[in-house]
Amino acid sequence: MVRGLRTGSPAGIQWCTVVELAIAVRDVVRDYRRPRTSLTRPGPVVHALRGVSLDVARGQRFGIVGESGCGKSTLLRIIAGLDQPTSGSVQVGGVEISRLPERRLGFLRAQLQLVFQDPMGSLDPRMRVRDIIAEPLVAQGHRNNLARVHELLEAVGLQPESADRFPHQFSGGQRQRISIARALAPDPRILVADEPVSALDVSVRAQVLNLLDELVHRLSLTLVFVSHDLSVVRHVCDTVAVMNRGEIVEMGPTDQVYDRPVHPYARQLVAAAPRLQAALAGRTAAVLAAETLAARTVSSDSVGSPNPLARPEAPGLATTTAPRDSSTPTPDPTPDPTPTPDPTPASGPAPKDAP
Repeated sequence: MVRGLRTGSPAGIQWCTVVELAIAVRDVVRDYRRPRTSLTRPGPVVHALRGVSLDVARGQRFGIVGESGCGKSTLLRIIAGLDQPTSGSVQVGGVEISRLPERRLGFLRAQLQLVFQDPMGSLDPRMRVRDIIAEPLVAQGHRNNLARVHELLEAVGLQPESADRFPHQFSGGQRQRISIARALAPDPRILVADEPVSALDVSVRAQVLNLLDELVHRLSLTLVFVSHDLSVVRHVCDTVAVMNRGEIVEMGPTDQVYDRPVHPYARQLVAAAPRLQAALAGRTAAVLAAETLAARTVSSDSVGSPNPLARPEAPGLATTTAPRDSSTPTPDPTPDPTPTPDPTPASGPAPKDAP
């Protein structure tokens, strides 16, 4: 949300815009110590986050993308109050949460909800759907939540009659819809999705992504979307941050980062993304892999080098052949005439006379 603010003297009043932040992260560091393997030395330290800073405005769709192990989920857990940073500051709705104990995070549970990666792992198999969706409402002291459960089931495209069923009686996409309905039950202002479609089939991903897009628009939610797939983030988010080894290496509008990446790692990430149009054009997997390797080689030269993806379109598939050795004789392209069979039979033992 953007508000106007008047500054200056009464004779020369000027207007400036003030952006209300839903999430503010400043210099967050998170270190984990591994178990010790020696009696005299402590265990090694794993630096999961290295001074991460970002701002998410109210109503913004913010994506975090990166390879596995880059610190995406760790940052998400710290934003959701499920973990505490080693150092740094995290504010949600203007309230510092990085040092608050769990008993004082009730306001955060009402404002921020999560959608996890594996719906079968995040849903209790012994609870019915109506109890799963109503669980955050019961935790906040609400009673008689059946009408709200039916409303949420219809909002995510499920029949209200399915409230009496168990999670194992649904498909993977339907279970993720139930997870989204549970996250929307307390009417949050911020929705955090940790790779919500990576465990789903390709045919179901588009349905869940379109559902998230519709719900975020209809309910005016702030969305923080984490994924390792840049194409998925581009479909849902308007701003993206690229993470690598616990750091944000590039951040900006999604189309800009996708079409004109600046950092070498962002270029590698974009070049490694599958390109359906190139595959449909007849370029084989080997050719696409060679282009990705060439893009990585160019991007490793310098940050200011041209975009390796901005190459002219070839009219057809180009093949590379090895140089021919001059000492090797060149075969005659004219084929030899077909030899005429000799009518004279081959010499050999005469056949035995029949008795």
